[in-house]
Amino acid sequence: MMTNPTGRLTQGQFSFLPDLTDAEIALQIEYGLRKGYAWSVEYTDDPHPRNTYWEMYGNPMFDLKDAAGVMTELKACRDTFGRGHYIRLMAFDSTRGVETIVMSFIVNRPKNEPGFRLERHEVDSRQVRYTMSAYALSEPEGERYSD
Repeated sequence: MMTNPTGRLTQGQFSFLPDLTDAEIALQIEYGLRKGYAWSVEYTDDPHPRNTYWEMYGNPMFDLKDAAGVMTELKACRDTFGRGHYIRLMAFDSTRGVETIVMSFIVNRPKNEPGFRLERHEVDSRQVRYTMSAYALSEPEGERYSD
């Protein structure tokens, strides 16, 4: 059984590590650029594990030569949505003619992460179904996380 002692949202790479510094983020971006990946910045205030489609901030960044372009876009997204949203970086490998996600990691979190509730439902023939929902969803969009 896998446990999460921090109680933090764990999606993508580096989820169980402490938050990456901007220098460490830039190193990961440089690694992806050397591999030919295109980067994008995405944000959400609904990080449910099945919510794979976050809002994209700007357009995907193709043909970059260094991490400064992605870091500039990340800073702009943090300035706009950083206080109450999750922000992640996604790297796409388009060498096969399709955009396949090869790297994804969270670079910004709200200070307060209330977690998720698991509800058990008994249905026909004693079957058990489970529903997972974020505690934060009890608040309206844009007000779900407080500082």
